[in-house]
Amino acid sequence: MFLSQENLERSHTNEPPASDFHSDRRWATIERILLSPPFQKSSNLRALLSYLAENSIKGRSEALTERQIGIVVFGKPSGFSPIEDSTVRVHMRQLRLRLYEYFALEGSHAPLHVKVPKGLYALEFADAESSTTPQLPSEPKPQIENQHRNGPWQVLFWIAAATALLCAIGWYRLAKETVPAGAPWPISKVIQPGRQTRIVVADSSLMLRQLGEQEITLDDYLRPDFRQDLIPQRLPENFDRLLHYIAGSQLTSFADLTTVSSLMKLAGPLGNEIVLTSARNLELRDLDRGNFVIVGGPTSNPWVELFSSRLNFQIVEQGVAGRMYFRNRNPLPGEQQEYEGLASTGSTGEDYATLSLLPGLMGQGNVMILQGIRQDGTEALSAMLADATDRAMLERAVQFSPGVPSPYFEALVRSQTIAGAPVSVCIVAVRKIRR
Repeated sequence: MFLSQENLERSHTNEPPASDFHSDRRWATIERILLSPPFQKSSNLRALLSYLAENSIKGRSEALTERQIGIVVFGKPSGFSPIEDSTVRVHMRQLRLRLYEYFALEGSHAPLHVKVPKGLYALEFADAESSTTPQLPSEPKPQIENQHRNGPWQVLFWIAAATALLCAIGWYRLAKETVPAGAPWPISKVIQPGRQTRIVVADSSLMLRQLGEQEITLDDYLRPDFRQDLIPQRLPENFDRLLHYIAGSQLTSFADLTTVSSLMKLAGPLGNEIVLTSARNLELRDLDRGNFVIVGGPTSNPWVELFSSRLNFQIVEQGVAGRMYFRNRNPLPGEQQEYEGLASTGSTGEDYATLSLLPGLMGQGNVMILQGIRQDGTEALSAMLADATDRAMLERAVQFSPGVPSPYFEALVRSQTIAGAPVSVCIVAVRKIRR
């Protein structure tokens, strides 16, 4: 049984009733797929598969276009350009891969298989016996009758195989000696073997808030139509198109990319545990378990707001795009109440940022927050983590000793920058955070 784009066109006027739809074996197959581990990790892929399945089964071919999928599933504006924005195509490639993985492993014995043909958005359903899922090649039977005739060649074959095995053992031992066992502290608290770590980079499209002088809260950010409210009405057509493109694109800063690069290098062989996530693709329930690295301050990564009540040093913005500084909620002797850094990104002078390590919201995992007043401060934190001498300075400041439980902490860091590039860092103040 197949359901192709052509079938959809013919069946458009025969949409099944709601009761028939939920009892349809195709939808039952989709529900089992959605509950599988590969799809539990991605809310975007779950939403995409659900949308494609419902409209494929109901024969709604007009809903299965890249533009409609972008608008309905990913919250794109009605005028978004699929040519300029590849969000739908990127997620379709991921969906095809996840479906292949599902039917190759957990769903290998499912009576009905599902795939999305390349170039189409309609799902194709096929009975297992007619499915073309690739199978591993069977092992060839030995040719007993040629045993004596091929004897010398077999000897040469086994000699070559033994040589290759010895080379492999030597390479493995060399690799084991040269590859670090794990990430250094404090990175080791958020990048760990067998545990996924999400690095949540800032959403640079939030700079559009300056157009309407809008302040940002996490509640606002979680509204599906929030980005539409960032763009003022009555703009010139070309300007309006540009702003909608910026609002709908997954943009981040150079400082965030520098941070990701540093963490990947420090992770070493654990780099495959890292998943890069845009702030706009994160959901609140995602934070219930697992490790996270949140990059950026509250004006570019509103997820910081979830943890602000536990932090002593908080970024304050006086009006949209106004003066910004760190407020010291409980100053200790010798500390200032305010720490103000660069007035603009790319300047020369002193800047401030905080590096924080906290337990996760539900106590299942850890969260590291790297936030600067400007991008320069965030970049300085990544440079500090990448430098062994600076990490040793951090260990002394938070009184960390190898072999004992790692403390949760918050460190205020001052950096000296030249044209936005950090040249030195020092730790100004530290606070311990209770578990």
